[in-house]
Amino acid sequence: MIDPPVMAERAALYAAVIALVIPRGDIPKHFAAAVAEIRAELARQGIAPAGPVFAHHLRMPPGMFDLEISVPVARPVTAAGRVESRDEPARAVAQTTYHGDYPGLFAAWSAFGDWIATNGHVPASDLFETYLSDPVRVTDPARYETLLERPLA
Repeated sequence: MIDPPVMAERAALYAAVIALVIPRGDIPKHFAAAVAEIRAELARQGIAPAGPVFAHHLRMPPGMFDLEISVPVARPVTAAGRVESRDEPARAVAQTTYHGDYPGLFAAWSAFGDWIATNGHVPASDLFETYLSDPVRVTDPARYETLLERPLA
């Protein structure tokens, strides 16, 4: 289920990221490891996370994810290994919150995309998923909350 979508401004932020281009079915194998790698590098550099983990999907090729697993930070990180620094600009977005487990994200994005089109907006090619629920603290996947943001062209 998604909340009623709204138009919003996605704030500018710095992020520590790991870029991945992987088959969609492989995301469970890579996601947690990438987050752990980013957090370890942040700790090594003495930088605290400044918000929840998010994925910036750059392109959506068939059957693939071209994305950056991202952790917001207060200042740029020094690139090390696979961890890079990003300066995300502020952007106008359509925004909603999805309530439910991760396998339901596809249907949530579909419903959200229908709303965007029905309301005359033209989406950019990228999108953001911010994982508001920490699976360590929220153990029931049906109670997960994910912020969906689609920049507008």
